[in-house]
Amino acid sequence: MRRLIYSLTILAIFFAMALTVQAKDDPESNLPLTREASFVESYSPTEWMIKASGIGMGKKKYEEDRATEDARRCAVYFCLYLGTDPILSDQQEKSRFSLIEEDFFKLSNINKYISWESTELTSRVKINGGKDLKIEKVFRVNVGLLRADLVGLGVIIGLPDLAAEIGLPQLMVLPEVKKGENPLEVMEKRSEIKHAARAIESYLTAKRYEVIVPQQQDFLNNYGETMRLVESTSDDMSHRMALAIGSDVYITYAVSIESRYVGSTQQKKASVSVRAYETTTARLLGTETGYSYERPSPDEVVVEEAIKDAIDKVLSRVTAYWKDDLQRGIQYKILFSITGSFSKDQGEDIQFAVADVLKSFTNRSKENVVTDKTMDYLVWVKPGKYAQARDLYRDIKDGFAAEFAGAKVKSQQLNRKLLMLEIAN
Repeated sequence: MRRLIYSLTILAIFFAMALTVQAKDDPESNLPLTREASFVESYSPTEWMIKASGIGMGKKKYEEDRATEDARRCAVYFCLYLGTDPILSDQQEKSRFSLIEEDFFKLSNINKYISWESTELTSRVKINGGKDLKIEKVFRVNVGLLRADLVGLGVIIGLPDLAAEIGLPQLMVLPEVKKGENPLEVMEKRSEIKHAARAIESYLTAKRYEVIVPQQQDFLNNYGETMRLVESTSDDMSHRMALAIGSDVYITYAVSIESRYVGSTQQKKASVSVRAYETTTARLLGTETGYSYERPSPDEVVVEEAIKDAIDKVLSRVTAYWKDDLQRGIQYKILFSITGSFSKDQGEDIQFAVADVLKSFTNRSKENVVTDKTMDYLVWVKPGKYAQARDLYRDIKDGFAAEFAGAKVKSQQLNRKLLMLEIAN
């Protein structure tokens, strides 16, 4: 009996030791032990280059493998949560992901998002008194596949779902110019500026965004009158063009190329600043600067490389802005001009009637500027009800006729983001 008890005691001790070793070798959580990572560059429209660290614990012969596995988790964790433009961009998405987080970070799942891994370590140090190993290396993470899987799991809204709800934003790309300069003329004069626009447009179309190209001849033939109408709205030519065309967001960029000789070889390096603006208000949505490597290449090559380094981050903010519009409603800028002959009291009644009409069928309205002859509004409306500016104009016209009998609303110009309306006798 004593021998049996002794044997059971020894087995229990060995079992406890085995559990301790297992706990040391296999962390209780699948989440990365270290959350230290940084963005290196946007390698392509679907891949990010990430430098990530990882910690290896347990048996010495396995510690580097475990540290590498932890670094892979850390690289994916960075894409989801960290940096300036994480995939999980709001609290609702993070809450939904928290329900599947542990299973998602199983190594068998994480490995499929690592499209490339450096064979060299950028750092390798012993920590915790030499017990554990911490490494750092570079990975390429397939964020396109990562986003697609999160859409399939119902964690985030995919671009097709977003497009089904309110359509994808229409984007326009123009160079950043000095006050008074015409962006189209600048593009025609400088080949690297024109190439930069094409590179950004190519990147956007690869992401399935709808891109308006302002150089198209049909636009050049018809936008002159609209540009005259919006002349008073802004000193910024790019903003006026975006309003005239009707893009939801306009993107500007500035290109700088530096060159020097190394021996007899000319080396070039480009930097490109990219900014995205909300068309209706000219509000800045995001700005980033990208850099190319210094290399003996033509201007177009280094410019395109710098653009890839900047555009993806800005585009993430555009998508986040568009998701907000899904909650608030589609945004329109409405400019009323009172051209008829009205008394001061009638003019005030017209302003009251316009305000009441807009409140009656919009999610939200904001009065920007009101004078005796003009009214400037921003309104947010239901996407499904007002898919086109003409639908919104019809309700404004009918609603105003019911509110004020002595005048009527006429259309001067309608496009996707701007309604220019006239109130006449």
